[in-house]
Amino acid sequence: MTDVVAEEQFFANYDPRAYAPVAVTVDVVTLTIRDGALHALLIQRGEPPYMSHWALPGGFVKVAAGSNGAQAKQGLAWADQTDEDLPDAAIRKLAQETGQDLSQIHLEQLATYGAPGRDPRMRVISVAYLAFAPELPEPRAGEGTTAAAWIAVDSLGLIEGAGQQRPGTTRKLAFDHAEILADGLERARSKLEYTPLATRFVIEPFSISELRTVYETVWGENLHAGNFHRKVLSVPGFVESTGETTQAGGPRGGPRSRLYRRGDARLLHPALLRPGREDSVR
Repeated sequence: MTDVVAEEQFFANYDPRAYAPVAVTVDVVTLTIRDGALHALLIQRGEPPYMSHWALPGGFVKVAAGSNGAQAKQGLAWADQTDEDLPDAAIRKLAQETGQDLSQIHLEQLATYGAPGRDPRMRVISVAYLAFAPELPEPRAGEGTTAAAWIAVDSLGLIEGAGQQRPGTTRKLAFDHAEILADGLERARSKLEYTPLATRFVIEPFSISELRTVYETVWGENLHAGNFHRKVLSVPGFVESTGETTQAGGPRGGPRSRLYRRGDARLLHPALLRPGREDSVR
């Protein structure tokens, strides 16, 4: 028996109904800076489970019905005529639920979440993504939602290192989305140390002061302006000068600031470590 024949016989007799159903979803942590504060994009669920709770945008990945001759639709509401890749599902759900088109911005896989009971409907495995962008527009409520909004992260009462919200927090997050959001925030904070991610939060050209504001907002710590300026310019490929300056000086009428664009570095060496971590890695 050839391998090809063996494969054909296997799929001819394969019955997916013999296995427990498992669904795959995507959830997206989208971060931006608005009014000097770090914000996350959230939707308010318009249907059970967790109706009226706030949640990360996301949903079921499209699964083709009968795509290999052995699959069956089995009445699954998210079954479709085409299979869908995970990043495509993340972008589609963002557009459907919030009206945001993130197809052209930085999107990376964050982690996978599959604890039993995380979704009361059935066993659901979620692949979470992380997105960053500057000056994203106001979202609008879409499919299955009653509201969509940029919510200041500080208002969500996330308990450091616990993946939970403080008791009494007004906006309750559905499912395990407090944990996913907390993981996304820590990923963003860490990546600011070792990668040029901060340049994804600003519009080119930008000043070193604008870049420092990103670090201070995401890290939640004030940084020494002179030291930060020196460190940024000491990292090869982090930023490149445009040869231009701002049209006016700072708020106190100081000298005009030089403007920069993103460099070609993928990693920062030396890294820009968070205050308090510099001594620990020496």
